[in-house]
Amino acid sequence: MRVENSVNDELATEFDGHRPVLLGAAYRVVGSMTDAEDVVQEAWLRWAAADRSEVRDTRAYLVRITTRLALNRLRQQKSQRETYVGPWLPEPIAATSDADDPAVVAEVADSVSMAMMVILETLTPLERAAFVLREVFDLPFGEIAETLGRSESAVRQLAHRAREHVHARQPRQSVDKVRHAEVTASFLERAVQGDFDGLIALLAPDVQLVSDGGGKKTAALRPIEGADKVARWLFGVLNREQNSNIDIRFMSANGELATVAYLNGELDNVSFLQLDETGAISKVYIVRNPDKLTTLPTLAELDALQKA
Repeated sequence: MRVENSVNDELATEFDGHRPVLLGAAYRVVGSMTDAEDVVQEAWLRWAAADRSEVRDTRAYLVRITTRLALNRLRQQKSQRETYVGPWLPEPIAATSDADDPAVVAEVADSVSMAMMVILETLTPLERAAFVLREVFDLPFGEIAETLGRSESAVRQLAHRAREHVHARQPRQSVDKVRHAEVTASFLERAVQGDFDGLIALLAPDVQLVSDGGGKKTAALRPIEGADKVARWLFGVLNREQNSNIDIRFMSANGELATVAYLNGELDNVSFLQLDETGAISKVYIVRNPDKLTTLPTLAELDALQKA
């Protein structure tokens, strides 16, 4: 009995060493940390029951299992996405969402900006899985083909289409974090002060705002486009909530600076800004669906963490 327990403990310890990588893989495929955690738990059950005698690369093997399970979960979500109220945005992941395991946060946040996650949402499930396995984890096409149950030539085509699709939708030139932080701070300051013209000056003419309330919180039922329309929508929301006690903080989420708003002490939304090559705001993403905010810190927790 002791030998069996010792083997199980060693197996669990080995698996936990790969858990951050597996969570990162699952999150990139399904766009939800809640679902990603369920997927990784299922991967553990598969690993514990597997014949490991012929496994040469444990990490690659586990990534493949996890991605296959995540792909199944993504397919199961299809009907839910089709009936979802308004735009669907990925679940934000805060750098403070798992204080007991910073490695988990680092792995998930690395190169998984909200903008990238939104782009991944536009891929087919197979393209998304192929992109993650190839571009993020650099697995050979033969292993990806085995994972996805497709021929190697078909997987090469999937990966190529996904890469071209992602690259076509990414900003031509990335904006450094200092500039992004400055614009985010200015955006927040002008919005709170009611500086309409000042806010307009920060927005690209073709800026797009996407808000996700999931039918549970007020949000635009379709993307809003154009600087004037976006600014008016934002001020309209602020005016409706002017009698509420609003606390807005900065927070690191999805590897970038985001703003988080609390209404009367309750977490209300997380917002992300995407800048174009000129430094103007080209995208505004606002997540208000409470089901997607469960892993984020309360106001007291965030203040305590930022003071530490």
